[in-house]
Amino acid sequence: MDKELLQHGLNINRRKFLSRMSIGLGSAALGSLLIPGLFDGAVEEEAGFMPGIPHFAPKAKRVIYLFQNGAPSQLETFDYKPTLNKMMGQDLPESIRQGQRLTGMTSGQKSFPLVGSYYKFNQHGQSGAWVSEIFPHMAKVVDDLCIVRSLHTEAINHDPALTFFQTGAQQGNRPSMGSWVSYGLGTENKNLPAFCVLLSRGKGNGQGVYSKLWSNGFLDSIHQGVQFSSGENPILYLQDPDGMDREARRKMLDKVAALNEIQLKNFGDPEIATKIQQYEMAYRMQTAVPEIMDVSKESDDIVKLYGSECLVPGTYAANCLLARKLSENGVRFIQLYHQGWDQHGNLPNEMRGQAKDVDQPSAALITDLKQRGLLDETLVIWGGEFGRTNYCQGAMSEDNYGRDHHPRCFSIWMAGGGIKPGMVYGETDEFGYNIVKNPVHINDFHATILNQLGFDHERLTYRFQGRRYRLTDVSGTVVRDIIA
Repeated sequence: MDKELLQHGLNINRRKFLSRMSIGLGSAALGSLLIPGLFDGAVEEEAGFMPGIPHFAPKAKRVIYLFQNGAPSQLETFDYKPTLNKMMGQDLPESIRQGQRLTGMTSGQKSFPLVGSYYKFNQHGQSGAWVSEIFPHMAKVVDDLCIVRSLHTEAINHDPALTFFQTGAQQGNRPSMGSWVSYGLGTENKNLPAFCVLLSRGKGNGQGVYSKLWSNGFLDSIHQGVQFSSGENPILYLQDPDGMDREARRKMLDKVAALNEIQLKNFGDPEIATKIQQYEMAYRMQTAVPEIMDVSKESDDIVKLYGSECLVPGTYAANCLLARKLSENGVRFIQLYHQGWDQHGNLPNEMRGQAKDVDQPSAALITDLKQRGLLDETLVIWGGEFGRTNYCQGAMSEDNYGRDHHPRCFSIWMAGGGIKPGMVYGETDEFGYNIVKNPVHINDFHATILNQLGFDHERLTYRFQGRRYRLTDVSGTVVRDIIA
């Protein structure tokens, strides 16, 4: 409000009043068009924000998270450590280990022989980033990536580590990251969920994934991730039963909605309103989902870009292509889980097969989004739940070894969505065991993702059982150095 209005707030002529009010009314009208339900009273009072409105201008509109389930070794991917090859077989110095807690799988070992990577590394792109030979396609797009080598976590076993990465807590019953994004931003497309989940399995040893990783926790169930399958029906129970057409389904839903409205009025349970929304969403998805899942209209160039497996439902390549299509159609958060990255033994053989599954499709997704002008507004993330030890688990030879879990340091990459491209952030010691520069905790990682989506992670909260919860719990600092 200008100085004149501050001083003479009650002494405004009719012309001035109407001119100022017209601006406000126009803004309100525009807001109601852009965000349906803006003025219907459904304000999250405890959260201190209006769903669908970020705290500040976002750099990313959506996220595609390529989660490598089981934890790929950073020492065979993006953290080159020639010292380990030079000291092959020598025992890990206690001054480096510093009494770190070990898993039950290696705590009984009498020695911890250092083992260097079986694969060769080379520098690529203008950034000169070191990339393993098993990722030739990712190496070609390395100048679009921000490789973070200094992630760390407290969790040392798969279940708590997975849960921590996906929900911000090692215990269950917390909303997943995608659910928080759905809660904060809402949906861009009324015909599709805000949060979708895609699963694939590699050839290596797989850690299972489970629905608590994409659970809505204590948020309304409309924010739960919707899992797509590779079967004939990508979403179970979505299709109409035999003998029911669209008109009959519409009449049935109207009757059910009327009954639910009576229940809502009588009991006031917000989950009843959510159930009404879910029925309507399922009805709209009956048309939208088959169209999204149809890849027959993709050009030969796109099939060649992702690889022929992109035409095989349920493969990692097919899910990367589907992620692009979902993102292109306004899905806020797409979570891919690729299982098989748990190489406690036979690492050289297994990791090569895993890398072949994901290398070309992951790089293709970056290229595809970029050529469509979507990478700038889409944050793509690749990585697992923790790292791998620099010493061998079990018997060791030059061409056969395994690595145990290592939470102290590991690598991921991010691309697009306002993240600096062609950058390597963070540094580990020459043994690849401890972080020596720019550590990034899981809470920091989550805070940075929310920041790119336009949210102050300390203000995106939800009140439950007398406490305000958030994705970053009671910690987290945005990693400003990697933001463009």
